[in-house]
Amino acid sequence: MPVAALLIAGCGGGDSSDSSESTAATVAAPRALSKAELIEQGDAICAEVNAAVGSVGSSSTENSSPAGQAADLYSGMVASLNNLGTPQETDGYAEFSSAAEELAKAEDEVKLASERGDTAGLEAAESNASEALTSFQNAASEYGFSDCSEGPSAPATSGPSSESAEAETGEEPEAIEPEAVEPEVEAEAAPEVAPETGGAGGTAEGGGTAGAPEGGGTTGGSSGGIGPG
Repeated sequence: MPVAALLIAGCGGGDSSDSSESTAATVAAPRALSKAELIEQGDAICAEVNAAVGSVGSSSTENSSPAGQAADLYSGMVASLNNLGTPQETDGYAEFSSAAEELAKAEDEVKLASERGDTAGLEAAESNASEALTSFQNAASEYGFSDCSEGPSAPATSGPSSESAEAETGEEPEAIEPEAVEPEVEAEAAPEVAPETGGAGGTAEGGGTAGAPEGGGTTGGSSGGIGPG
């Protein structure tokens, strides 16, 4: 019986070891990004952080200074970039990664000085962080990054201009012409109406008898006339 038990235990142990090895073999290591993929994803991270840092001044609170907020954002940016891993093409990546680490350390010093209320220490830490940020941007530019090589910028809040509208639609914006205003037309003066003459016996202009000949002679039919023989 003891021999049989040992044999059974030995068989069971072998099965357990084989299953664990097969499970480990099925877990594949994550694929390293290509340089183009790393730059694309890294620039997306940097663009988001640049916009956030650019608007830090308007979103500061009593419990969080602008310097502390910016330090948190930059430290988070470096951590996100490191999570992307080393790319397949490693040429020049070591310099970029080293500059990113130096930026994270400098920003941590800024945050620490800000939390302590150390004015002199904060000024020195911010100066070092500024130099570290410049070095990081230069290294990012040399490696091929675009947004990671730029500084913070506040997001635009104004409406789209005519040029941006034309770029989006491909058409020129329609010009709005001022509404034409017709000049007021003065009402035509009504023609003068001659005063009505009176009835029979009324006088015409000049005092003559209405209907009388101009020479003032009498009308026919007066008495004393001699007719033709």
